[in-house]
Amino acid sequence: MKDYDYIILGAGASGLMLAYRMASDLFFDNKSILILDKDTDKGNDRTWSYWEEGLGEWDDIIYKTWDCVFFSDKSFSEIINISPYCYKMIRSETFYKKMWNKINTKSNVEFINTSVLNHKIVDNKVLVTTTLKSFSANKVFNSLPNTSYLKQDKYPVLQQHFIGWFIKTKVDTFDDTTATFMDFSVLQKGNTRFMYVLPMDKQTALFEYTLFSKDLLEVSEYEDAIKYYLKEKGINDYEIIETEKGSIPMTSYDFTESNTSNIFNIGTAGGWTKASTGYTFRFTTKKTKDIVKLLKSGKDISKYKSKSKFWFYDLLFLDVLANHNESGSTLFSSLFKKTNVKTIFRFLDEESNLWEDFKIITSVPSKNFISALFKRLFK
Repeated sequence: MKDYDYIILGAGASGLMLAYRMASDLFFDNKSILILDKDTDKGNDRTWSYWEEGLGEWDDIIYKTWDCVFFSDKSFSEIINISPYCYKMIRSETFYKKMWNKINTKSNVEFINTSVLNHKIVDNKVLVTTTLKSFSANKVFNSLPNTSYLKQDKYPVLQQHFIGWFIKTKVDTFDDTTATFMDFSVLQKGNTRFMYVLPMDKQTALFEYTLFSKDLLEVSEYEDAIKYYLKEKGINDYEIIETEKGSIPMTSYDFTESNTSNIFNIGTAGGWTKASTGYTFRFTTKKTKDIVKLLKSGKDISKYKSKSKFWFYDLLFLDVLANHNESGSTLFSSLFKKTNVKTIFRFLDEESNLWEDFKIITSVPSKNFISALFKRLFK
């Protein structure tokens, strides 16, 4: 059984980004690193979008950017110039290629194509069992699905679930300068439902029918909603060139509680997904940097905690959305109607100050939030 300094479970965004940062830092050149994943080539299995001010670390692999976003519900509709921010999109195939190009230059980093069965601590080492054989390491970084949050009722659990169609038209159809952030004009049916649209060019766009709710739908319901939306927009002659689907957990469950000095959960499995929005990529960018700094300092990685005032804000938001799932449209429209978009982005990036927090808190309907606050304080 071969022993390593570090084993990374899963070669998705968080696992590969962590390996990329290690491969880019001379400190890790004398460390043995193993990456385990059942898929060798994931291709374009994901689309990641995020807002960013100015130049960014991943600009060389950006697929498309937008300077404006469109927000709409039954009472409020507006195209918003998000300057000095820009909304950026990355296709996963390009991202994976960049990560592997760097990782593969390092002889101390090994990849094995296998399925992980389990991992546990044995004699202060982590034993990882796979369908091929077993491996051991001083530290394991796990990005594989962690379902512990489903076995508790202290924190609400919603899903951001969606099906997306990349469609192509024969004539110029789309305004590719504007991304549709949230279009709540679709029937809500007692949930928080919206259409998310990213136009790549004037004839190609991604349409994603998205819900924030507890239960998933039948595939046909997502697809029928996209068809109806396209028809309402007068788009009838089109070809579906790609599809994607996903379900992202939205919960304030504290994933860091299961971290130890030997096993550290990363990505969605580590609670890196923003509980109130489902965005993960920007937080993965920040947190992988933090982990590398901790490893280089020799500090105990289990001390890296994620709870903050933003954790509590997200908790209240999810309490409200779980108990009043139909209120999402009203909550988000109040936010975009009353608050500067730069303040919104800083708040969602968990970089806002107390005055900016106050602006956000006072912009949304207060009744349900006050009720959720008192329930949490006196629970």
